[in-house]
Amino acid sequence: MEHKYLLVDKSILPDYYEKVIEARAILASGKVKDVSEAVKAVGISRSTYYKYKDYVFALNMDTECHKAIVSFTLSHKAGVLGEVLKVIAENGANILTISQNLPINSRAHVVVTLDISHLAVDVNNLVTHINAVDGATGTKLISVE
Repeated sequence: MEHKYLLVDKSILPDYYEKVIEARAILASGKVKDVSEAVKAVGISRSTYYKYKDYVFALNMDTECHKAIVSFTLSHKAGVLGEVLKVIAENGANILTISQNLPINSRAHVVVTLDISHLAVDVNNLVTHINAVDGATGTKLISVE
């Protein structure tokens, strides 16, 4: 049973985890113009922010989980992106956006935003399935809403 994510009550965690989430929210709102201002406003260092920003997320208990952002790298071979999209569709996710960089050294970075309202598997399993596609590597769950 390999799960990369845990649901933990914030009262047992160091306060800087919540401050990272707070800094990210301040940045997203446009109240500050850069990371330096956001971390100063919440009282953490830039290094703490950068260390945890991709790993700490707030769980919204008022709504169900509906969107996920996943990134991965693809080999520059015909059909690889199609195979990844097929895996996504077969698991019940709906693609909202796709952003693909130009291939450099025969590798292209891709970010997809997914509607996971009707996902047939756990989002962790979807990430594993995408990474199992021949030519797809470095699959990472960026965010869940």
